[in-house]
Amino acid sequence: MAMSQSIGKKDDDRDDEGEYSPFLGIEKGAVLQEARVFNDSQLDPRRCSQVITKLLYLLNQGETLTKAEATGVFFSVTKLFQSKDLVLRRMVYLIIKELSPSSDEVIIVTSSLMKDMNSKTDMYRANAIRVLSRIIDGTLLTQIERYLKQAIVDKNPVVASAALVSGIHLLQTNPEIVKRWSNEVQEAVQSRAALVQFHALALLHQIRQNDRLAVSKLVTSLTRGTVRSPLAQCLLIRYTSQVIRESGISQTGDRPFYDYLDGCLRHKAEMVIFEAARAITELNGVTSRELTPAITVLQLFLSSSKPVLRFAAVRTLNKVAMTHPMVVTNCNIDMESLISDQNRSIATLAITTLLKTGNESSVDRLMKQITNFMSDIADEFKIVVVEAIRSLCLKFPLKYRALMNFLSNILREEGGFDYKKAIVDSIVILIRDIPDAKESGLFHLCEFIEDCEFTYLSTQILHFLGNEGPKTSDPSKYIRYINNRVILENATVRACAVSTLAKFCATVDSLKPRILVLLRRCLYDNDDEVRDRATLYLSILGDDGSVGETDENKKEFVFGSLDIPLVNLESSLRNYEPTEEPFNINFVPKEVKSQSLAEKKAPGKKATGLGAAPSGPPSTVDAYEKMLSSIPEFSHFGKLFKSSAPVELTEAETEYSVNVVKHIFDGNVVFQFNCTNTIPEQLLENVTVIMDASEAEDFSEVSLKPLASLPYDFPGQTFVAFEKPEGVVVGKFANTLRFIVKEVDPSTGEAEDDGVEDEYQLEDLEVGSADFMLKVVVSNFRNAWESMGDEYEKVDEYGLGVRESLAEAVNAVINILGMQPCEGTEVVASNSRSHTCLLSGEFVGNIRVLVRLSFGIEGPKQVAMKLAVRSEDQAVCEAIHEIVASG
Repeated sequence: MAMSQSIGKKDDDRDDEGEYSPFLGIEKGAVLQEARVFNDSQLDPRRCSQVITKLLYLLNQGETLTKAEATGVFFSVTKLFQSKDLVLRRMVYLIIKELSPSSDEVIIVTSSLMKDMNSKTDMYRANAIRVLSRIIDGTLLTQIERYLKQAIVDKNPVVASAALVSGIHLLQTNPEIVKRWSNEVQEAVQSRAALVQFHALALLHQIRQNDRLAVSKLVTSLTRGTVRSPLAQCLLIRYTSQVIRESGISQTGDRPFYDYLDGCLRHKAEMVIFEAARAITELNGVTSRELTPAITVLQLFLSSSKPVLRFAAVRTLNKVAMTHPMVVTNCNIDMESLISDQNRSIATLAITTLLKTGNESSVDRLMKQITNFMSDIADEFKIVVVEAIRSLCLKFPLKYRALMNFLSNILREEGGFDYKKAIVDSIVILIRDIPDAKESGLFHLCEFIEDCEFTYLSTQILHFLGNEGPKTSDPSKYIRYINNRVILENATVRACAVSTLAKFCATVDSLKPRILVLLRRCLYDNDDEVRDRATLYLSILGDDGSVGETDENKKEFVFGSLDIPLVNLESSLRNYEPTEEPFNINFVPKEVKSQSLAEKKAPGKKATGLGAAPSGPPSTVDAYEKMLSSIPEFSHFGKLFKSSAPVELTEAETEYSVNVVKHIFDGNVVFQFNCTNTIPEQLLENVTVIMDASEAEDFSEVSLKPLASLPYDFPGQTFVAFEKPEGVVVGKFANTLRFIVKEVDPSTGEAEDDGVEDEYQLEDLEVGSADFMLKVVVSNFRNAWESMGDEYEKVDEYGLGVRESLAEAVNAVINILGMQPCEGTEVVASNSRSHTCLLSGEFVGNIRVLVRLSFGIEGPKQVAMKLAVRSEDQAVCEAIHEIVASG
């Protein structure tokens, strides 16, 4: 059955642009009827081109054709090869690529395309090469390999460029064939045509990318001045930076690669100058002296007449200000002029950079400029400014009054939930970190909840007020605000206000009579939760509002402050496996690793606001990272990217209990085996886990840290570390627990001197693609998708075969990718025949990834899927598609 609904229509998100489209509202069925003109005996090239354009439009908007429809269109289009019209021929090439015919259908057009590939018309040749590379399989590729190699060195740059681009695509599916073209590609790198040199360098690097020495030699040879194309020069700068990072070349002494980057700052092309400046600022361990030439160039770009150069410069300086604020200070005068820039993105970056680099004396002047600036920008930009102001206040705590008043004023203005939440979180953090700001900050929050339209923020402010209000010099002034919430708000806020009143009653003796009267009134509330809370607190507080000494446990349970983030507590409870060992709240991490886009690029730990759910998934990465960095064998592995939930390797009720946590680094994986000996009469020594990597050939063991002793019922850890190539590497390990067992005398608890070597077979362990992906929550997927841009977007379609339901197919893909579903799109409506799922994540190497999945049912339980990936790195987009294709 044809899918009647279009999946993932782009115009759904672009209503303001839709009215300009001449194809808005066209139907697939009507266009397929028009496609009959392809079979006319007298072809009308203009009309045929219009019909193909409509088909391309529908396919580009997410519409899908059934197998029968696609086959019918394909066979009709092949008849258009008889036309000599150049425009129509170009449209034919485009539609064949989009239809992606099957292997048995490709044969029908292969001869026509091969004829065009050898045509005297260069347009035919170039486009035929592009089409063939997209639709041909490995068997047919060997038949045209000779023509493609010749095309790479063709005198016509359009043909040569088409062949090189085709090689880039074919390298993903037929690498062995493309690698045989190295000589021709090497020759194309010397081409005088800018685009040919650019594509040739890109292909040559991809051919050699798995050989670091070969890449280093390539970069060394090309940095001597043989690259003329500005586009290719930008690529070379990126490859040079990569070589510097991977080889760990010192920034002192002989440093030809750095000198090359420095020399590019004097290139005549602006794109090359900027690329070199950005590369220098991103080098590891770069000094202020080495940054100066790059900063000088970027400072000149700040006054450029081109908005794109101003934006690029200020964005780069904004990043540099995080690590080298003093170097950027010289640009402050130029950046102040950008606060009034018509491009609001430029203005936002300029003001946040000034906030990071400004001194205490400039705070008041900056605040006046920001006040006029805030009303002209969208909420997403305002949030960036608020976070920068928070950082500035923590940097200059004596300026808290001016900054707190500013936050209070914008809190009363119009704005969405995320914006208001960012302001409230900032005020809370300032209250916690700057003691003098507590009184004014709490007062501003109380004023805000008088008119707050967001239930979540009201309850969180009340909860925070209950913890901090009683510690102020005059707690009584907050009771009026709290009691107003009991009277005027919805049931959720009323219940929270009751709890806050009870906290004041339990800790401030002078307020007890007054608060007890207010709590007794709540016994007659029309909401069950409010009445139940009032009853609970009154029973604990007693008639006089005091809690006896014998009831300290009750007091601590009800009124004590929970110093553990709720997201971490929830995560730990979900991961807890019911055993004889009870759940221990002391093992719950007290820090939250946030994964917001703004924080991802900023170094250091960032404080979280009041009860704020982190942008990323709750994890224990911080706790694990401290532990692993303290172990010498693993301390040089770098930044820990992700730690998995424990995976059980033994059945319940066995002699030994073992689970494993996978710690993922950029170039290593550390397996932490948590072992427990459940036999009282035994002591285990020299405990190790032998991991057989015969089914994980890409992993090589580099370190093993044994556990010296494992007494009865006392958990211990042993570690095994492997080295791996960059990116996603999957494999399966067979595991054996090996140890020396010593008998223990039950009466004395002493172990015998002699022991016996023994081993215990554990379950197999898999490292899957999801282990290299961190779940990241985005509040507005549409904005994140558009801001990511389509520079590295990759779209393809896949058949998922027979599935029990659409929901089962959606869950399967989510599990394979290990990404975070956004906006509730993981839920599939019952009996739905199409569905769109939005996913967000961070790939190993701290690279953001966004995914759009469009599912549809083609036949009896046959599910098809369209996968669109956007990322900050082309290789990551390719990797996601490879994961799905192999999964």
